[in-house]
Amino acid sequence: MTATVLFGLATCDSCRKAQRWLKDNQRDFSFHDVRRDGLTIQMLERWADAVGWERLVNRKSLTWRKIPSLDRDNLDRNRALALLLENPTLLKRPVLEIGADVVVGFDAAAYAAC
Repeated sequence: MTATVLFGLATCDSCRKAQRWLKDNQRDFSFHDVRRDGLTIQMLERWADAVGWERLVNRKSLTWRKIPSLDRDNLDRNRALALLLENPTLLKRPVLEIGADVVVGFDAAAYAAC
């Protein structure tokens, strides 16, 4: 059986909705708190390959607004992944990983398709 991991923040409403959906649909999963447990470049590379690095960056977050505009301007894959490593709360949440399948954000239909 393929491991299911939900990456997010314990205090995030979308992450709680995703956890509730997974439990209500009898899906076994583990939760990885990106603030407490961190991120690795391997995770970020895998997700960026699957969904594109642009999808991983939460440009509506308070963390994004706190990053100097010099660092936000002309963002590319390498710089985006470096910013995510430095600021795990910049990650668009939650990220659901089931084997090679990656879903960013809570989407019940996408979760059901995995």
